[in-house]
Amino acid sequence: MPSASFLMMASPLLVGPAPVNVALEVSAAAPVEAVTARVEQLPWETQASDILQLDWSLTPAQENEGPPGEGDTQPDGSEIVVEGDMGPVERDPMAAVNETSFRITQEVDQLLVEPLADGYRDGLPGPLRDGLGNVVRNLREPANFLNFLLQGKIGKAAETLVRFTINSTFGLGGLIDLAEKPGIGLPYRRNGFGNTLGFYGVGGGPYLYVPIAGATNVRDLIGNTLDQALLPVVVGSPFDTPEYGIPLFVVTNLDSRVALDEEIERLNDTVDPYGARRDIYLYRRARDIALLKGEEPPEPPAILREIEMGLDAIEAEADAEIDGQSEPSVQPSDAPPIAGESDDEQAPPPVAVLITQPRTR
Repeated sequence: MPSASFLMMASPLLVGPAPVNVALEVSAAAPVEAVTARVEQLPWETQASDILQLDWSLTPAQENEGPPGEGDTQPDGSEIVVEGDMGPVERDPMAAVNETSFRITQEVDQLLVEPLADGYRDGLPGPLRDGLGNVVRNLREPANFLNFLLQGKIGKAAETLVRFTINSTFGLGGLIDLAEKPGIGLPYRRNGFGNTLGFYGVGGGPYLYVPIAGATNVRDLIGNTLDQALLPVVVGSPFDTPEYGIPLFVVTNLDSRVALDEEIERLNDTVDPYGARRDIYLYRRARDIALLKGEEPPEPPAILREIEMGLDAIEAEADAEIDGQSEPSVQPSDAPPIAGESDDEQAPPPVAVLITQPRTR
């Protein structure tokens, strides 16, 4: 029989009001069978069922928590494994230095080169600006001619020599590109010692981003230096004087900056402008060397299509493809069977997604 003190300590909400003294006296005189109080939990006091805790993490899931190599299991086909390399790209071992140089060049471009290029483009009449660009190209023709000879491309070397002769005489020193006009039809083909070195199997070497000069590699840096030194060394005056070199340098860079203005804007809009510039440069140089050798050029990087076309053009192209589809690309007969439709075929196992999160309790 429960004692009175136990009943007095029980909560009224659980077993009702406490008995009065008369009831205690009666129970002492005539004992009665006491029924043990049944304590029922209220809804808010009910113990919640076990809740499955989900842990999440972006790190690869592992069966064991031990050191790497212990308890490794073979993938069963239901896990997604992402692999990649860390560190600098193989062709860009000086990535840290190159990225610093890239940022400095970008700042100089925004503060100085771009405003000058805009003034060069907008301030000069179009025919005069084109004429200055033609003069710069014409002064490169001797290097183009020599390198076509060194590569054994006699036909292109002869065309380059004819171009240089026509434009230097009848074209007023190259101010007018008469050789490119209909009737003559000799296009400008740029060549250089960097191409010749690559043609004979010299590798590009490490990728470099040189301030002001921009993207290059060791082979092309040497080749461009030889290209620019050809006239001053071989011909001499006036091509070896500052009066020639400084204006040529300024016009060459401003003309190139105007021509690449749209591409530079698209590069700056990418997630990784430095990486995009590097990959596109290395691809274009590898393509140029392959075409010189008559080989199949490499596959272009995915970023190149975005840079050459622009995101707006790519989105418009995708919208046009969607609008032009009159039928769904997947026909009902080609659709995979619904799970449970056939007993002979089993649905593929679900992909395991392991989500881990440090426990807080």
